[in-house]
Amino acid sequence: MKTNGPNVIRSRRRGAVAVEFAIVAPILVAVVFGLVELGRAFETQNMLEVAAREGARFASMDRDGLLAPGESANDKMVDDVKTMLASNGIPEDKVTVQIKDFENPEQDFDLDDPNNDLKLFEVKISIEWSTVSLTPVAASGDHPMTASVVFRNGRATISE
Repeated sequence: MKTNGPNVIRSRRRGAVAVEFAIVAPILVAVVFGLVELGRAFETQNMLEVAAREGARFASMDRDGLLAPGESANDKMVDDVKTMLASNGIPEDKVTVQIKDFENPEQDFDLDDPNNDLKLFEVKISIEWSTVSLTPVAASGDHPMTASVVFRNGRATISE
């Protein structure tokens, strides 16, 4: 009776493979989940930047006919930005949109004020990471994701 044949070696190797997999599997799963979270972070950051740019672009357009009666350009921009992000799965009530004077960042900027024509303004959007993360985030590890863009408050009109 042989005890060192190829079948005995193969069966011992199968046991070693199972042990190796048991050691490597948790690491592999952690890396996969980490990559998914990293991808979600990049996707969310890109959405915030696009929303900020599109919102600010609205201010450089001729707004005639775009605003509802009694609606300010600031209100329309904030609503449009939040709606765009909500269409991508980010809750509107968790998004913060600010329109600030570029030269004085503490001061809010009124897009409708004629004194602000051709002045620079900044659109700032932020959301907490825990709102968009696919995994639980500890309160101590939560941080805001932000995007901002600077535009000129000008109105491009179509000339005929």
